[in-house]
Amino acid sequence: MTVSTSQRIFNFSAGPAVLPLPALQEAQRDLVCYPGAGASVMEMSHRGKVIDGIIKETEARLRRILGIPENYHVLFLQGGASLQFSMVPMNFLGTGGADYLELGAWSKKAMSEARKVGQVQVAWSGKAEGFKRMPGDADFKVRPEASYLHMTSNETIEGIQFHHDPDSQGLPLVCDASSDFLCRPLDISRYAMIYAGAQKNVGPAGVTLVVMSDEFYSKALEDELRPTMLGYKVHVDNKSLYNTAPVFSIYMVGLVLKWVEEEMGGLSGIHAHNQKKAALLYQAIDQSNGYYRGHAEVASRSLMNVTWRLPSEDLEKQFVQEAQARGLDGLKGHRSVGGIRASIYNAFPYEGVEALVSFMEEFRRKNG
Repeated sequence: MTVSTSQRIFNFSAGPAVLPLPALQEAQRDLVCYPGAGASVMEMSHRGKVIDGIIKETEARLRRILGIPENYHVLFLQGGASLQFSMVPMNFLGTGGADYLELGAWSKKAMSEARKVGQVQVAWSGKAEGFKRMPGDADFKVRPEASYLHMTSNETIEGIQFHHDPDSQGLPLVCDASSDFLCRPLDISRYAMIYAGAQKNVGPAGVTLVVMSDEFYSKALEDELRPTMLGYKVHVDNKSLYNTAPVFSIYMVGLVLKWVEEEMGGLSGIHAHNQKKAALLYQAIDQSNGYYRGHAEVASRSLMNVTWRLPSEDLEKQFVQEAQARGLDGLKGHRSVGGIRASIYNAFPYEGVEALVSFMEEFRRKNG
């Protein structure tokens, strides 16, 4: 049975998040039998010609969209960004330790895992300010002996985001981009490594994208006791196929990338789409005469996760309940900070933001 699109809610969930409707519809059409293959993508060998072609096409699209040069490796791994929190220091954190930017909940988790491996210095922390902004390049100083500088480009819980490629001051720059991957153009040459769990912005849960320069990869530490699967070498050598790959998730990533490239005009088109959505929602917050109070400082406001508070927690609970009844789902803020959070990732439609803004104005009039 084909499900009518009229039954779909506006999904503001922070992840797993909304996917492009054309990608879902193509997957639905070909779910039982992939064209010319006689079987579903989920049923075929990850070493067969069909899956090999899907993986190669997905990588090629990603390279075109992001402008990834040949001297960068592209990997499709498993374990989410949470596993990368461990793999990065296990492979690269040397005797000089590593520097981390403490930007919010997810960068704190990355730091915690790195400390299990070796020395970590906090190059800058937004904790004292309540994680309301990202630092400027002049706000932090790194140690030249550090193995790398780690950043989180978008903190989903606090709703803050880098809108530029930070100056790593000569250190290899490692970026957790799980929640804003492919949301804007960026200079890939500024990064030694970018990793992202797919389930926020580029596909379903189950696959993690890793883009790594060969120069940084060549600095990976030798460790005979490190489990094989936790070293990048085995994945580079086997082109992400050392073990059974998450083929359906990779296939879905390919469909999302197809939508980005062919229907949205690449990263410049996606960026304009995201800016338009975010501007409408932040305008509603700013023009509410203080009824809605945004968390992030203006210059650091996230295009992906918009966070705000109401005059009381009781009103916040009422807001979430009434919004859900209107088909505006997933607006409850993270349990660690409360409030309201609207996640409006790449695939989230502008019409959904319009519906939310209309509801916000009505709610304020009735309860202000």
